[in-house]
Amino acid sequence: MNRRTFLEMLPVVASAQARRKPRNIIFILSDDHRYDALGFLKGQPFLQTPQLDRLAREGAHLKNAFVTTALCSPSRATILTGKYAHKHKIVDNNTAIPAGTTYFSTYLQKAGYKTAFIGKWHMGGESDAPQPGFDRWVSFRGQGTYLPSANGLNVDGKRVPQTGYITDELTDYAVEFIEQQKGPYFLYLSHKAVHAEFVPAERHKGKFKDAKFEPPASLDAPATDRPMWVQNQRNSWHGVDYPYHSTLNIEEYYRQYAETLCAVDESVGRVLALLERRGELDSTLVIYMGDNGFAFGEHGLIDKRTAYEESMRVPLLARCPELFRGGQTVSRVVANLDIMPTVLEAAGVAAPAGGDGASFLPLLEGKTVAWRDSLLYEYYWERNFPQTPTMHALRTDQYKYIRYHGIWDLDELYDIQNDPRELQNLIHSPAHQEIVRTMNQRLFAVLESTDGMNMPLYRDKGGVSNRRNPQGPGAAPFPKAFEQPPPRRRP
Repeated sequence: MNRRTFLEMLPVVASAQARRKPRNIIFILSDDHRYDALGFLKGQPFLQTPQLDRLAREGAHLKNAFVTTALCSPSRATILTGKYAHKHKIVDNNTAIPAGTTYFSTYLQKAGYKTAFIGKWHMGGESDAPQPGFDRWVSFRGQGTYLPSANGLNVDGKRVPQTGYITDELTDYAVEFIEQQKGPYFLYLSHKAVHAEFVPAERHKGKFKDAKFEPPASLDAPATDRPMWVQNQRNSWHGVDYPYHSTLNIEEYYRQYAETLCAVDESVGRVLALLERRGELDSTLVIYMGDNGFAFGEHGLIDKRTAYEESMRVPLLARCPELFRGGQTVSRVVANLDIMPTVLEAAGVAAPAGGDGASFLPLLEGKTVAWRDSLLYEYYWERNFPQTPTMHALRTDQYKYIRYHGIWDLDELYDIQNDPRELQNLIHSPAHQEIVRTMNQRLFAVLESTDGMNMPLYRDKGGVSNRRNPQGPGAAPFPKAFEQPPPRRRP
């Protein structure tokens, strides 16, 4: 199905929303939670996430879930608006979302829902002021802190001290909000965890200290046909050879990540237990998602931002026995673009025109519906972290095409069905040149149809992490594919 067909399908999906009854909806978002960091997927054999495993077992695991920009603020703005970053204009972590932006919670309010936002907002630098569309507001400045700090929390516009471990305290506020509700409600619980620097709850510290970390296959894979910028990024803030300009150990770093995730898992369990006590468990739509992935050595990198699977792919789980059967796995590609229309449909509220996603409830219900056959990914260069270039990618069920902008370097093409670790770049494979050409054309067709042919530009703000370790690896050699023999001299 092409992009035009998918966009034309959206009003048909919206027309079905009026047939839904209002129901309680809880959306839980975690930070930097990579798609395979779940106990039942064994991204690492020692991972333990029993409550998230329960969500998958009793609900649905949407195994091919992605974000369209793997960066906190752009991804969160896309969730709230159902639009690509080039539309909502939040392409970095420094810029406030434009005044007058309507979040989907506003439509729920108008339909009679009580709404709450509890947790990390992160759009607009240090602002944690209450935003429109939410009756209850609990947030903090910027990234916040795992342990109590001077800034504290913003509760409905008032400064309140943070008194405990942030994951637990946010869950306390979430539980309090649910307990006060008598009519339909929408809760957006937005965790700081598991964002770096990882700080586990005291009860989880050392839980995995003796666990064995299995390095990714692409950590030290041959650099043949790998872009220069990827090779050079190894010796940078976001690379395994100079991570955060330090001697940080990636294996120990992952263990801390897994320990920090434990409190998020327990938070989910607390919410489910409360719903069960209130008799609302099977009628409430609970959705769990990560805002972007996180690399732990894949391609020699850490962090996110790239169009590689570990960066743009996220966990997505949903449970609501009244709407769909449990224990299922959905294979179709869904995205953070789809959260807004999905929540609105579950609430019986028509989605506004102009969005870029669609409700995935019909997929959960096992219905045969028109659906996307590709997904656009975009990331815009940040002066704060200049190692990663502007890129646009198109991902289909079989191929991923990555086009870089503003650098003299290789593009990338991967057959992700046969090469899921993205080890063999096929961009210059003679057998794949027609695929490269076609995917390039399709990528620009999506950008043109969604007003994505202009790149947002903002003033420089914040520091720049642009150092290299002089004792680390040197600069990557120029790609052989670009080398041509000198012209022959005429006799």
